[in-house]
Amino acid sequence: MANWTWSLRSRDGAMNGLEFSRATTASGFTRALIHAAPAQLSVEVEDSREIVVARANDLDRIGDYLPMTMLILNGAEISRSEVWPDDSMYGLPVLLAGGEVGLLREWHHAEDHSWWKWSLELANHKGRPADWAAPDQVIQR
Repeated sequence: MANWTWSLRSRDGAMNGLEFSRATTASGFTRALIHAAPAQLSVEVEDSREIVVARANDLDRIGDYLPMTMLILNGAEISRSEVWPDDSMYGLPVLLAGGEVGLLREWHHAEDHSWWKWSLELANHKGRPADWAAPDQVIQR
């Protein structure tokens, strides 16, 4: 398996939109979260040979802003939904503005959604070997 590069662009701004995040993860994910995703979003996922794995040019938010957005890959197609994470999402990658990626470890929010707190695990490796994970790291694909 090889690494994937996720290119997320906001289509709201400048002539051709603005880059929100360009992040590298291991490959094979069918779901990923985005923190504070733009309302108008384009996403492209490439493998390490720069071959497009999946693409969506019009992943616009439907409904109100939520702090997390779920991307679901189904073959070459990508869908989007706004979510309040639960423990079934622990271990999923969270793509952050600027290109960092962490794994969701905890999420708690008020019943009325007036507050939330969460924990993210960040790990890295020199050289970005394909599908690297920290020892004992639990990852969901």
